[in-house]
Amino acid sequence: MNDDFREIKARLRKLDEFLSDHGLTNVEFAQALSRARRVARKGDRSREPTSELRTLLERAEGLARKIA
Repeated sequence: MNDDFREIKARLRKLDEFLSDHGLTNVEFAQALSRARRVARKGDRSREPTSELRTLLERAEGLARKIA
């Protein structure tokens, strides 16, 4: 697995923890995280993460910051 993908997966795990701690109070955040997970699952782990994945992850992180 690419080191960048390892970082992406770690960030996704943190967002998953945040979602489980705060519940489904913010549907927009849950949907953004779901989209990011889906793109990460389909991504090629031997290459750099796509700009689409990075954008979706940053959007989910931004929404998490607004909630916290």
